[in-house]
Amino acid sequence: MSGYATHYLDTEPARADVDARAETLLLEFGAPWCGHCQAAQPAIRALVGEYPQLEHLRIEDGRGKPLGRSFRVKLWPTLVLMRGGEELARVVRPVSDADLAPLREVLAAG
Repeated sequence: MSGYATHYLDTEPARADVDARAETLLLEFGAPWCGHCQAAQPAIRALVGEYPQLEHLRIEDGRGKPLGRSFRVKLWPTLVLMRGGEELARVVRPVSDADLAPLREVLAAG
């Protein structure tokens, strides 16, 4: 299912499952109560809207969450662009649309 994810996943996927995905995937690590995460949503929604083929997964992160630890997430939100188990780009704590430029560059290049 592609498009902007409005809710955090109830259960995070296993790292092996994320790595096995052939399509381009945007992982968003954060928490629903996080002010930085909430502030970033308009820019993230706009980015995902520009690339309808992009699958966006919102993953609630925190202590004891293995997926976030496997990506060494330290600040929220952290956005990781993946394809076929390879990290293509990462943005930490974006505030504006301009902060997402590294993700756009990779997506535009295909």
